[in-house]
Amino acid sequence: MKRGAAAWLPALCLAGLAWVAPTQAQVAIGEHDPEAGEEDLIAHGRYVLRAGGCVTCHTAKEGEFLAGGRPIASPFGTFYGPNITPDAEHGIGDWSEEDLRRALLDGRGPDGRHYYPVFPFTSYTKMQARDVEALWAFLQSEVAPVARENTPHELLWFARFRPALRGWRWLHFEPGTFEPDPDESDEWNRGAYLTLALGHCMECHTPRTRTGGLQREQLGAGARLPGGDVAPNITPERETGIGRWGARHIARYLEMGLTRDGDFAGDSMADVIDDGTSHLTDADRRAIAVYLRALEPMHHEPE
Repeated sequence: MKRGAAAWLPALCLAGLAWVAPTQAQVAIGEHDPEAGEEDLIAHGRYVLRAGGCVTCHTAKEGEFLAGGRPIASPFGTFYGPNITPDAEHGIGDWSEEDLRRALLDGRGPDGRHYYPVFPFTSYTKMQARDVEALWAFLQSEVAPVARENTPHELLWFARFRPALRGWRWLHFEPGTFEPDPDESDEWNRGAYLTLALGHCMECHTPRTRTGGLQREQLGAGARLPGGDVAPNITPERETGIGRWGARHIARYLEMGLTRDGDFAGDSMADVIDDGTSHLTDADRRAIAVYLRALEPMHHEPE
C-alpha cells in the first residue's frame, strides 16, 4: 500500500471526537458507576479527550495545548479549531457543563447559535452522558487556560450566512442516542458506538452530497477530503476496501500506523493516530476492527 493510501481506516479525522474506555477494565456503553470518584471521572475524561482526537483539531502545529488555531479545509472555506481551554475570554472558561452537552449533542453554542457541521455534532449526538460529564471534568480541572484569541474562519460569502444552518440541520441532522443491537456481541456494539458516534468515522469516510450531507447509502465507502487527502473505503470489500485486512491488521494500524503491507500512515491520519488512536486500549481498537469487518462491502474508490 502506498503512503498516500495509508492515511485511512476509521475516520478519526480533523473534527474532534470522543471515545469511551478509560482503562482496560471496560465500562458498558452508557453505564455510570456511582462508586467512581472524581479522580476516576477525570481519568476517563483524559481518555475521552486523547482517544477522541480533540487534540488534533484544537491544537495548532507548534501551538499551545487545546488553544485552537488548527486550519480545517472544507468546500466552503477554511475553518479554524477554536480555543477550548478554560480561559474565560477566548476559551470555554465561562461555560457550564450543560453548555458543553448542548454543543456536543445538539450543535449549538451557549447563546443558542448553530455550529457549522465541520464540528461533527451529527455523530456526537449519540454520545453517552458519562463521556460528556467526564470530558467536562477533565477540561475544567486539568487543562491550563490560554488567553489565545480564536482565529476567524475564512469562508465563502454564502457560507457566512449563519441562518442557512437551520436549513442544513433540517436536511441532515438527526438527533438521537446510540441503541445497542441485541442480536450482536458486546464487542460489535462497542465498535459500532465508537465508529458511528464518538469516533465519527463516517464523517470522513463517506461521500457527501452537494449540500454537505452524508450519502448514507454509501456509508464508509470512502471520500476525497477538501484538503486533498483521501479517506478511503473502510468497508470489507476486497478490491477497494479493507477486505484483505484482518482485525489484527486494523488494530495494529490504529495503534502504530503500520499498514498490512508494512507501510506507514501519512497525511492527516498520521496526526490522528499520534494524537488519538494510539492512546486507545487494545480492546477498543479490536472492537473497531470487528465492527468495520462486519460492514456491508461496497466497491467504491474515491476519485
